[in-house]
Parts: sequence; C-alpha cells; structure tokens
Amino acid sequence: MNRRPTVAGYFYPGSVAELKKTLAKYIDKNAPKEEAVGLLLPHAGYQYSGAVAGATISRIVFKDTFIIMGPTHSGLGKPFSIWPDGVWQTPLGDVAVDAELAQKIIGLSDYAEADYLAHGDEHAVEVQLPFLQYIKPDVKIVPVILAGADLEIYREIGHAIARAVKELNKEVVILASGDMNHYESAEQAKAKDMKAIESMLALDEEELTRRYHDLDIRMCAHGPVATLIAAAKELGVTGAELVKYQNSGDATGDYRQVVAYAGVIFKKGGQ
Repeated sequence: MNRRPTVAGYFYPGSVAELKKTLAKYIDKNAPKEEAVGLLLPHAGYQYSGAVAGATISRIVFKDTFIIMGPTHSGLGKPFSIWPDGVWQTPLGDVAVDAELAQKIIGLSDYAEADYLAHGDEHAVEVQLPFLQYIKPDVKIVPVILAGADLEIYREIGHAIARAVKELNKEVVILASGDMNHYESAEQAKAKDMKAIESMLALDEEELTRRYHDLDIRMCAHGPVATLIAAAKELGVTGAELVKYQNSGDATGDYRQVVAYAGVIFKKGGQ
C-alpha cells in the first residue's frame, strides 16, 4: 500500500524546486560526519524547526534504512503501529518501506502491529522524508507511530527493534521524531527541556520518563526517544550530543508561548 503526502505545501514546500531550495538552506553536506545509532529530530513546519533538523541530520553517516518513530496526534489506528510495506510519496519521489525489517519488528514485539490507519493524517514521519531523500534518494524507511504508554512498553518495542536489526544484519539509523516543550514561555520551556535533554545525554530512559511526568514537560518526543534509547543501548550507543536547540519564537519573534525543538545525535564509537 502506498501513502500519499498529507502535509506537503503546509509543513514543507509542495513544489520540487522550492522544497530543494529550502532543504539546501538547512542541510550542510560538508559538515563532519559521525556514526549514529539514532537521532532526535523535530517535526514542526520547516520554517520553525528546519534549522534544527538540518543541522543535526547533516552530522551523521547515512545508512540504508531509517526507522522513524513518531507520536500519535490523531489517536487513530493501533496504538503501536508499523506501516508494513509499499512506498511513501513526497514531492521528491517515492521512499520504499523496508518490508523485511518492518515485519521482523512486528514479529518480535508483543505490542507493535501492522497498521495503516494510524499513519493516515500524521505528519511526524512524513516531514522527515524530504531531509532523508535530499541526502540519500534511495533511502528506505520503517514508519512507526507510538501512542502514550508505560515505559516498559516502549522498552519492549525498543528491544524488538534492536533484535530485528541485529538478526537481519541491517545498516540502520533509528530516528525519534518529536518536539520538546509546548506552549509555555521560551524561558520556562528551556528550563524544562534541559532537564529532559540531560537524561537523553545520559542514555537514561527511566530518568527521562520520571522527569517527563514529575516536571510536566509537555514534549511529544518522550515515547519515541524512550524507545530509541532502549534500542540504542542494545546496538552499541556510546554517547549522545545535543547539536542544536531553539524554539518557534526564533522564527516568529513571539517568545511568550513557544514550541521548542532539539536535535540530538546518539553516537557509536565515541563520545
């Protein structure tokens, strides 16, 4: 089954020429590259979060497949949904789903299920695709949507992802698509977000979850990042780095109520 773009012309330019021009502004192909197990990238409109996404993705060695995990915004479909086959379309062309890896993860997890409905109106996976295509046109993906859940469920899915990658001997980057604190002042958002980011850099999904709840950090990235960390620790992650942090006020000039964005690399082979 193929998925047509739903936020082209809204979250990112709908024309090929304008989209390539926009991506060229954000992506530095000459940036030094590092081996990455995973990434946190934001998923807002490019005018707000494209600089963070571009700076971060410019820093990694690309792999054949990206497992892209986003949170549910619509609540539709299965709670832990993997799009299992076909292609995802963007103005830059088709991106094939790595069906072998998708089915392997589903088979190894008690929670992940094949499902199309959960992905229909979501933007978290889609907005990442033009960035990937611009750098590696033949990239493959495994799209995943995660509902809110207990940490143990995220860990189980993360462990299934790691096992699938190892059993199939795949070259993969796990991409957590999510934004940081929502709808507070820039100062309040940053104070909360840095507590969450500290836990990410410590590769501690349990502490991240505790702070997410205790500090009321309104980040939609929590589930994808917790799952990513659980998987990454089985895949040889050695450290993490915050590449860039900013908020919507940097684009609009209004810092009273912002959405914040972080780009983090989860590294392999060095700190």
